[in-house]
Amino acid sequence: MTTTPTRYAHNGDVDLAYDDLGGSGGEPLLLVMGAGVTRFWWPRGFLDELIGRGFHIVSFDNRDSGQSTHFPNTKARPVSSLFRKRPPAYTAEDMTDDAMAVMNAVGWESAHLFGHSMGGLNVQRIAMRHPARVRSLTSSGAVPSDAGRRKLARYIRFGFVARMARLRFPATREGDMALGLAVSRALASPGYPFDEAEALSRIEKDAKSPIRDPSTMGRQLGATWSGGRLASLRLPATVLHGEADQLLRTVAARDLANAITGARLRTFPGLGHDLPRALWTVYADEIRATADAVT
Repeated sequence: MTTTPTRYAHNGDVDLAYDDLGGSGGEPLLLVMGAGVTRFWWPRGFLDELIGRGFHIVSFDNRDSGQSTHFPNTKARPVSSLFRKRPPAYTAEDMTDDAMAVMNAVGWESAHLFGHSMGGLNVQRIAMRHPARVRSLTSSGAVPSDAGRRKLARYIRFGFVARMARLRFPATREGDMALGLAVSRALASPGYPFDEAEALSRIEKDAKSPIRDPSTMGRQLGATWSGGRLASLRLPATVLHGEADQLLRTVAARDLANAITGARLRTFPGLGHDLPRALWTVYADEIRATADAVT
């Protein structure tokens, strides 16, 4: 797999770093990453599986992540931001429009979407706000967009969040690497071997740890949504979730699948809040099957 140099799309004053990851001539597939981390955290082998199934892949850094525009003057806590009525810095609609800016820059009129964690939440919202531009969506390890405060409290494993908040590593390159590895290991699937070398191959691509500043994640998670409801979606959709997910309970996936007409649900024993090597082919097959359901 070959990649092109980093490019930038623009949504107003926000610059969005994106990469064309290969598969030119295939069906367009936009990958939407989770909170805090960057486009570099997609496993290379997983991308190869997607390209092998006929997809042309593009991924980007969400606003406030990686090489995209940051909003450092606004402080926010990840958990409390989820329950705020007003967004700390920007809205969820802004984030969906970021995805459209990337697609415009690439020259795609429409695309299939795959998102993991917060990215799985965002692909739901992209499809609701821009239905004509989304062919299908596959969501992994995410909460449903329709969830209110009480449902969010039911979905999130707050003990795990608290443990992650207590992680402390030196503000050095070595500390950044150790922090990224600690988070990757904590999110890893208990039913599958943890591939430390693969994790490090992703972590080392970031110039500095994207998860060191909790306000970054706080601003992203606190981006409030005022748009449509999941029942409005009319497109092929698949919901994937780990039965051993350390961050989100499986009921979140069930509620999400039930909220989208015709959505398929697959849960996996032993799968945590990550994408282990053993399931790359399975996930790629699920995304391919979802795309093939487009009429």
